[in-house]
Amino acid sequence: MVLAVAFLALLTYGLLAKSADTSIDDALARGTAPSSPAFELPLLEPSSRRRTFQPAGRLDDVLGDGAVSVAELRGTPFVLNFWASWCEPCRVEAPVLEGGWREFGPRGLLFVGLDMQDLTGDAQDFVSEFDITYPTIRDPGSDVADSFGALGIPETYFVDADGDVVGHAIGVVDADQLARGSRAALSGDVLGVFTGGEIRSSS
Repeated sequence: MVLAVAFLALLTYGLLAKSADTSIDDALARGTAPSSPAFELPLLEPSSRRRTFQPAGRLDDVLGDGAVSVAELRGTPFVLNFWASWCEPCRVEAPVLEGGWREFGPRGLLFVGLDMQDLTGDAQDFVSEFDITYPTIRDPGSDVADSFGALGIPETYFVDADGDVVGHAIGVVDADQLARGSRAALSGDVLGVFTGGEIRSSS
């Protein structure tokens, strides 16, 4: 009897732990753009020394304090990509994201990588290996991913200049999918939720 109760308690905990906040995806499915959840996280490399160029806008102002927050991004459309160095699909996606940054950064679209549940050194090695030049922030846990409703990595959110989420890609994005999302972030048009390639559970 005790074992049965313990099993049920464990099962209930597992279900609750894996239940996601679907409010962003639900809103996108209705054709509306919800506000981005608030966050403020430190840069993986506070000096931003790897950045080779900056998009039109005020990137130095955003990065100058060694952190990135939604509040200071207001007025700047951005692409937010959740990743980790231990995620094999993220290795496939990394060159695509860097290519998108080089294409859309000069048009005023900021790319932000969010490294989560990772070791700092491993994340820095990943950034160096793939020559990632857009800013990367770091969340040791998964609080920000949970607030967005992300259940795995990689996942990518497209946010317009008003701070509203206009698109969500689940899994590895290809160049065409990234371009569509990037254009939606720049225009403010709601793209919705779409599925890319492979994904890894973040739990």
